[in-house]
Amino acid sequence: MERNGKKVSISLLILAVFGLCLLVTKSMNAADQPRTQHAPSGWILAGSTPTNYRTGVDAANMHGSSRSAYLTSISEGHGFGTLMQTISAANYAGKRLRLRGSVRAQDAADWAGLWMRVDKGQQSVAFDNMQNRAIKGTQPWGMHEVVLDVPADATSISFGILLTGSGEVWLSDLSLEEVGMDTPTTAMNSQGTLPQRPVNLGFSE
Repeated sequence: MERNGKKVSISLLILAVFGLCLLVTKSMNAADQPRTQHAPSGWILAGSTPTNYRTGVDAANMHGSSRSAYLTSISEGHGFGTLMQTISAANYAGKRLRLRGSVRAQDAADWAGLWMRVDKGQQSVAFDNMQNRAIKGTQPWGMHEVVLDVPADATSISFGILLTGSGEVWLSDLSLEEVGMDTPTTAMNSQGTLPQRPVNLGFSE
């Protein structure tokens, strides 16, 4: 009986050691693969050529203590990819909204930027994608923002980060909040973007 008891104890010990090895291996694999290979919950990968891009959460590239999402090109080609989501405009009707986030870029050959679009049905009524102040090349973490007015009859708001061409961007510390009317909008058709009168009609240098 004692020998049988010893055999059982040894078998249990072997099973325990084997289980511990499995846990250690699983932890090592997780550490070796800090990136998820799918869009974070509530987000989608879209754009003109979404198959040229990959997105997910990158635990190895945090901004301080905040997690980041990444968007990276996986093949050469034209077009853009975006990590985005669309929400109802009901809670923001008649308000001015600011999308703010910290962005880091690596070898962005064309350009990248935060973007937001306000729609009324199928019609876009406000839009900005930072193209006039684009993020290019390799850039450290920096705060960027897009500010738009949401008309009372708007139906949806879409927002995210986009990358055109090759490269990689990370997004962290993202917020979408109402701001006062004293905060200038960044809309591409706002007075802060377009000149008030024709300029340089004589083509001087």
